[in-house]
Amino acid sequence: MKTEIVAVRTTSGKELDVALIIERRVAERLERGENPGVKCILVIPGVKSFVFIETIKPSIVPTLVLGVKYVKAGRFPKVPLGEVTELIKPKAVIEEISAGEEVEIVKGAFRGMKAVVVSVDKSKNVVTLNILEAAFSIPITVPISYVKKKGR
Repeated sequence: MKTEIVAVRTTSGKELDVALIIERRVAERLERGENPGVKCILVIPGVKSFVFIETIKPSIVPTLVLGVKYVKAGRFPKVPLGEVTELIKPKAVIEEISAGEEVEIVKGAFRGMKAVVVSVDKSKNVVTLNILEAAFSIPITVPISYVKKKGR
């Protein structure tokens, strides 16, 4: 049978809670001998306010989420597999930035300012900077996407 992916809108930050409640409800139905047709439940890091359910029976989704406190009432749209695949793909680091390099801040409160990279935390995808145009040196930490190499 063909599976479809259904999006369930949730309260931001409660995606995992909703997914666990749905998982428990699916397990209870399986124990009773029912087949809810759920293949997987996806919580995608970086995608706020949505839980995705892959199922062969999209009509079961409203009954699985009925009464869940953090689920936003309304429609449960079907999402094309290609869109979900794009959300799951790891994001490639476009530029390698290392300590000591001069960069320009392109987003946030310090946009347009020049800074020197103090450290790079690749696991958290953040950089610590010293702003060159500041009267005194205070290190700030920003996401790596907020900076670009100077001159590019």
